[in-house]
Amino acid sequence: MDLQISAEDQEFRAEARDWLHRHVPARRLPSLETGAGFAAHRAWEQELHADRWSVVSWPQQYGGRDASLLRWLLFEEEYYAAGAPGRVSQNGINLLAPTLFEHGTEEQRARILPEMASGATVWAQAWSEPGAGSDLAALRSTATRTEGGWLLDGAKTWSSRAAFADRAFGLFRSIPVEQSGARHRGLSYLMFPLDAPGVTVRPIGRLDGKPAFAEIFLDGVFVPDRDVIGEAGQGWRAAMSTAGNERGLTLRSPGRFLAAADRLVELWRQVGDPGDTAMAERVADAVIGARAYQLSAFAAASGDGGPTGAASSLNKLHWSELDLTLHETALDLLGPDGELADVEDWSEGYVFALAGPIYGGTNEIQRDIVAERLLGLPKGRRG
Repeated sequence: MDLQISAEDQEFRAEARDWLHRHVPARRLPSLETGAGFAAHRAWEQELHADRWSVVSWPQQYGGRDASLLRWLLFEEEYYAAGAPGRVSQNGINLLAPTLFEHGTEEQRARILPEMASGATVWAQAWSEPGAGSDLAALRSTATRTEGGWLLDGAKTWSSRAAFADRAFGLFRSIPVEQSGARHRGLSYLMFPLDAPGVTVRPIGRLDGKPAFAEIFLDGVFVPDRDVIGEAGQGWRAAMSTAGNERGLTLRSPGRFLAAADRLVELWRQVGDPGDTAMAERVADAVIGARAYQLSAFAAASGDGGPTGAASSLNKLHWSELDLTLHETALDLLGPDGELADVEDWSEGYVFALAGPIYGGTNEIQRDIVAERLLGLPKGRRG
């Protein structure tokens, strides 16, 4: 692993730090899980985009800077260290965009990516269904062929950002299992507007009451052929590309956890009991976990580009459990104050972290994947 950072990369990092220092709002934006907060975070995306900081790793033609994986990691470290707002566009820029780069058409990329980069269009992820969450192939929503496109019917649930977003992407069955021969075949990957005729969005309140998720009901929603990603009926392959990005480096960069670890250490210095060695060890373990994630990302940047396929499950297990560890440790340090107030983001961050072991495929499923595909162990409960 090469840990040397060139002078050019250091210059890039310094430019990002300077821009963030001058532009990050002095006051925290309202929670992006509220209407007012969502609008404020969309405006922040537009500000990032104006100076081409919203999608640094994308090609310049779509609003990016053609940054390498290493430069993206450095930007993310500076972003979170600066205390910059959460990214309301993350479903689009971190999940859908990589899928379009790999499986979309040039027309789709030219039409969709610039508005995604600017925050003009914010995307929701519409994968889970009642009875089909981690077992994605069990989905029952359908796409039926019609003239010039497809008609969508069914229901999606736990759709992140759907309460306020503009468009969504999801997987639909376009060929019955009886004809396709397997649950993973006969699926199509489609994009659709959330304000189209036949779409009903019903927000779902989180533990704190904020509508971080939503149900989406589809009743004969028309989607033109140009909004099918990849080949109709072959959507599983593209969907696995999206899932790999959700579990890999793209969605949760090390910078997020390094900044949280720094904040945890500062909290320990402020309120920790020096005689409480058990708590001190928990803080130290959390810091070590964040640093280990950073080093694994640097290894990817100097090697094969990051975990893919089954290896991304290891990544997801690490960051989702690290996120919980960081927040649980902070709330235990705060004691009753942590439960009663939104202190330095720890309370809301903890509520968000609780979802980490669930979305992107539950951690139980990820452990099955690691056991079977990486370690070669026999199938367990799914055998």
